[in-house]
Amino acid sequence: MAKSIRILLAIATWYDYEIWQMDVKTAFLNGFVEEEIFMDQPEGFTTVGEEQKVCRLKGPSTPQASFPKLGHAF
Repeated sequence: MAKSIRILLAIATWYDYEIWQMDVKTAFLNGFVEEEIFMDQPEGFTTVGEEQKVCRLKGPSTPQASFPKLGHAF
């Protein structure tokens, strides 16, 4: 993979192309989702007798500065 990137950078340099970098992996973490998303309860968050219940996702799927505690994401 690193060799492929070096080749692309060499070609871009040779032809004096402009290079842009994007962080595609995290580009959609904070996007809005119109449908409801449900997930299994994380390990350690289940209550005895309620193991079959699921969680409805209400916010981003990863903790952010605005979600300092995991419980706020559900």
